[in-house]
Amino acid sequence: MESDLLDVTFLSILVSGSATLIASAIAIPLGCFLGMRKFRGKEIVRTVTYTLYGFPPVVAGLVLYILLSSSGPLGSLQLLFTPAAMVLAQTLLVMPIVVGLTMSAVSTTSRDYTETAFVLGADGWRTARTVIHEARVGIISAVMIGFGRALAEVGAVILVGGNIQWHTRVLTTAIVLETREGDFGYGLALGAILLAIGMVFFYLMKRYQDKGMLA
Repeated sequence: MESDLLDVTFLSILVSGSATLIASAIAIPLGCFLGMRKFRGKEIVRTVTYTLYGFPPVVAGLVLYILLSSSGPLGSLQLLFTPAAMVLAQTLLVMPIVVGLTMSAVSTTSRDYTETAFVLGADGWRTARTVIHEARVGIISAVMIGFGRALAEVGAVILVGGNIQWHTRVLTTAIVLETREGDFGYGLALGAILLAIGMVFFYLMKRYQDKGMLA
């Protein structure tokens, strides 16, 4: 039981952490670009991004399942029912959140600092660096919220991971399993561990965020 608990907890941190890192590596530069640029159709892009905040995880998992299944276009990769598929599912769900929140943070900061930076003689690259630096607190918040979404995810990861013991079972899917079997005490204990992981992560990121505010 203890070994199984450690395995499930470690895999939860690994999958959610990896998904957040991958999503952030793509979404933060994209969000910064969209936040600082003015182009036709920007409001449409913004609306679509915000709409994807509420993209049903089960639908995302179903689409990914179809793509990764043996008869799907990506079936040759043999990723279905693996931790990699779970990371991919969580990445797809986290990306719109990080893009949208980063875009909002950068857009707000850009309006305040762009004109001032140009007046002071800063070129486009220096201005962009200044804007991103000033928006860093909002960007860190985007990553925090993205990790929270990933850590709490259950629908998509069950579909593409299969909740296989010792292989793809994470805390959220284990809670579903224990609840179905009537072991509510163990399910609540798993939920407490899940909350503790989130609390530790948010505490560390908040400390980093506070340092950024003072920098």
